Amino acid sequence: MVEIQLDGQKVEVHEGSTVMHAAEKAGTYIPHFCYHKKLSIAANCRMCLVDIEKAPKPMPACATPVTQGMIVHTKNDKAIKAQKGVMEFLLINHPLDCPICDQGGECQLQDLAVGYGGGASRYEEEKRVVFHKDVGPLISMEEMSRCIHCTRCVRFGQEVAGVMELGMSHRGEHAEIETFVGMSVDSELSGNMIDLCPVGALTSKPFRYSARTWELSRRKSVSPHDATGANLIVQVKNNKVMRVVPLENEEVNECWIADRDRFSYEALNSDERLKSPLLKQGGEWKTVDWQTALEYVANGLKQIKTDHGAAAIGTLASPHSTLEELFLAASLMRGLGSGNIDYRLRNAEFAPTQPQAVRWLGTSIASLSQLQRALVIGSNLRKDHPLFAQRIRQSVRKGCALSVIHSVAELASADAWAMPVANSLLAAPGAWAQALADVAAAIAAEKGVSAPAPGQATDTAKAIAKSLLGGDERKAILLGNAAAHHANASSLLALANWIAGQTGASVGYLTEAANTVGAQLAGALPAGNGLDAGQMLAGKLKAVILLNNEPEFDSAAGASAKALLNAAQMVVTLSPFKSNMDFSDVLLPIAPFTETPGTFVNAEGRVQSFHAVVKPLGETRPAWKVLRVLANLLDLPGFDFESSQDVLKQIRGAEGAQVSSDRLGNAAQAQINLSVTGPAPAVAGIYQLDGLVRRATSLQLTFDARQAARVEGVSA
Repeated sequence: MVEIQLDGQKVEVHEGSTVMHAAEKAGTYIPHFCYHKKLSIAANCRMCLVDIEKAPKPMPACATPVTQGMIVHTKNDKAIKAQKGVMEFLLINHPLDCPICDQGGECQLQDLAVGYGGGASRYEEEKRVVFHKDVGPLISMEEMSRCIHCTRCVRFGQEVAGVMELGMSHRGEHAEIETFVGMSVDSELSGNMIDLCPVGALTSKPFRYSARTWELSRRKSVSPHDATGANLIVQVKNNKVMRVVPLENEEVNECWIADRDRFSYEALNSDERLKSPLLKQGGEWKTVDWQTALEYVANGLKQIKTDHGAAAIGTLASPHSTLEELFLAASLMRGLGSGNIDYRLRNAEFAPTQPQAVRWLGTSIASLSQLQRALVIGSNLRKDHPLFAQRIRQSVRKGCALSVIHSVAELASADAWAMPVANSLLAAPGAWAQALADVAAAIAAEKGVSAPAPGQATDTAKAIAKSLLGGDERKAILLGNAAAHHANASSLLALANWIAGQTGASVGYLTEAANTVGAQLAGALPAGNGLDAGQMLAGKLKAVILLNNEPEFDSAAGASAKALLNAAQMVVTLSPFKSNMDFSDVLLPIAPFTETPGTFVNAEGRVQSFHAVVKPLGETRPAWKVLRVLANLLDLPGFDFESSQDVLKQIRGAEGAQVSSDRLGNAAQAQINLSVTGPAPAVAGIYQLDGLVRRATSLQLTFDARQAARVEGVSA
């Protein structure tokens, strides 16, 4: 440790720290623009100049390492004069458009100009003008004359997103931040550049000119999309969601969110919202009241149970639903005497469920930033889990050796992953189990033990084996969405468990959705002889309840789900949107995550509850209330909950609602089959993951969405 004196206060910091780090530890604020705790040091803006005794001139706090006995003054006349001088230079070319600037009220330059700016400018020459750029549907670069060249956006792209999409061209007064030859900014994390910009140069294109920051109420929430469980601040005006920004949580999402977390709110205000219950009568949709709709559903379920038995009724539930909704849906089915409920709509294999086996990440999210070795199987990591990808990217920057098993060369390349890939083993999906068996054979040969399955130690398999056997205990084997949906998923898990046991690695699933782990804890799985999602989608039910999903887009059945569900006697859709109208008989408007309290359990098993941030739209009702009332109309006992918190208490009492390392679905002793073949795993595009992102206009205009649409059109 090194001890310095900062403004008369003694501060101890680690050797190699900067004056800025010491000031942060001491609770002393030093003005700055280019410095950011998550980015490398650039020392561009010079706003953090401080007076260091024995130094010939003021020094930048962000780039000056501490030395034993150093004496620093951050607020004496010399430091203040230097900081005011820098502010004067920064404001020379800055346009005086604060009244119309979207950044007004939350602008770092505006705030610091109050304390360090002059009352008048000595600059009489013409200000420079920088022409606007069009970089895509998410980020506005309309007012680049405001840019102060802090390069935060450039460094974010290089260091966090892994793609240098912005850079500084030219020099001196001609310097500009721009993309390469007019290209767009397409990173799945690009929206974070908006938060990083300390002035109003980069702003949100969908939010642009919608509201002033002081008009917005700020409310905490949790992302309903991927398995990170990113913490959010949802900003509201007049009971309408206007903007979403990150809430810092170092253990989960740090200070970042993915673009789908940030911009999917557009769907909440779309014309496709379902505002009242709809009932199909004579082939036409009629608006009805809740009592009529629920009585129709209850009477229909009673009649089908009488005519065909409870086994003819089932529920397909989305893993993007809350813990409370999934628990009540499962309880409703079991109360009717049916074990037919499943959240695994995209799976091709349905192994027997074990009460104590929860498929989760197998380690903490934060630990992904500290890995030394990683093997990822069947995942388009950047697009499936953008925030997990950036954590693994941090590990790779520190020296982690990343190995990948995938079927498509483009999806296993360093370009697709935006990070160096040490070893890529390419195999068709049907050969993934054999590829893992080859790695296991190489490990077995190296350690002199018996392999779990016949395999050939190819050169690539040996390289992956050598990588996993090296390093210390900071290793992980991660099964992606395509591996979870695979027709031979249990064999992949068994082989991964064996390899992990031999190499000292953790093993787990990246998990598909916001509440994949929660769905398991809530019991949204077939009970007894209950049908799984594949069987239910094959047309074996007379009555189907669809909770917050669209089988055409959210299931392995794809477009064929329409015809299969149309054959059912009654289909009930609970959705925030006008969806499944081709084959549904009843549409019940349920609240999206912003209009209902609830709980998500993320990939690491972290239980995160949230409140509604706005009132439900129109006649929309929280799904937990709809399910409770429906159960009451069916005269089912045990549905007397007054709040979602009551439901959560019931779940905690029944399940414990927590995940630990001994609750992973450990199939190490399961029979390994290398020859299973089946359809290619169901894959959802980054902006096709759920109903919200599918209806977010700006996200659907991105390069990723347009490319996915082209691929789908070609394959169709």
